[in-house]
Amino acid sequence: MSLPGIGPLPLYGLQRPVMLLFALVPLALLAVYVLAQARRRRRLRRFTESEVPQSWWRHLPIAVALLSLLLLTVALATPTHDMRIPRNRACVVLVIDMSNSMRATDVDPNRLKAAEQAASQFASQLTPGINLGLVGFAGTPYLLVPPTPQHQATLDALKKLEFGDGTATGEAIFTALHAVGAAAITGGDTPPPARIVLLSDGGENKPTDPGDPHDGAYTAARLAKDQGVPISTISFGTKGGEIEMNGQRVAVPVSTDQMRTIARLSGGQSYTATNIAELNKSYNAIENDIGFRTVAGPGSSGWLRLGVLAALIATALALLINRRLPI
Repeated sequence: MSLPGIGPLPLYGLQRPVMLLFALVPLALLAVYVLAQARRRRRLRRFTESEVPQSWWRHLPIAVALLSLLLLTVALATPTHDMRIPRNRACVVLVIDMSNSMRATDVDPNRLKAAEQAASQFASQLTPGINLGLVGFAGTPYLLVPPTPQHQATLDALKKLEFGDGTATGEAIFTALHAVGAAAITGGDTPPPARIVLLSDGGENKPTDPGDPHDGAYTAARLAKDQGVPISTISFGTKGGEIEMNGQRVAVPVSTDQMRTIARLSGGQSYTATNIAELNKSYNAIENDIGFRTVAGPGSSGWLRLGVLAALIATALALLINRRLPI
């Protein structure tokens, strides 16, 4: 729960739960107050024949004051809340299909150009501390940019993608995994968190069997799983895609089954996009997932602010209702 101007008010992950014992203090004060009010009523009855009417409003200042003590007690217990902080040293490799089917104009101006635009937006807004690399592939994969925190290198390389024959998805994943491994060696003592983002409009045809034990896409996905590098796949295009080849119109409908299987085998997520707006949305979801990590942060400040505010309200009510401080 979060209140405007106050902040989050978590009640979990207490770092000093023993401090909750201080909640006994306001409870004890409440018992003392109740006994004092009972004794006061008995004294009044000694000098009056009938019971003197008393307003319940006079109890409000002490009630709010005791509430403020409870709120401050929660702050002392130091609850925590989830915080999103940018990842450092994380490694992301974009793997983009440049096969001839990406010439299809079902996505304006064509699939590859739209993919370039969306990938450029992704690269430009990616957390600065992340190492970003780029692999382009058709029948042969090319490591165009090794993972680097200088994202401008990827932005420049994206403008130079060219079409080619064939779709060697498995080899492209192997190339990306090799790039991730090289970045892990040069980046520090422990491997950084890594992710491959694969964009394609269909299944591989080199080899024809994605389960090929040497360079099949499924084999590469299983290796990615073993190395702790999930693959986020984006199937891009529509069922009505066509290209012109040898003077004839050839249907190149988007295929999603193989891409989903690659994501599942590697432990990643799969996305589909039929236009550049959906593609940008897919990239944004991936960026939110890999650009930040969630950690437990201190959550006492909200409870402290609320406790102080309650104490100020109790003081104001005491002066307005009882004409004295609530002590």
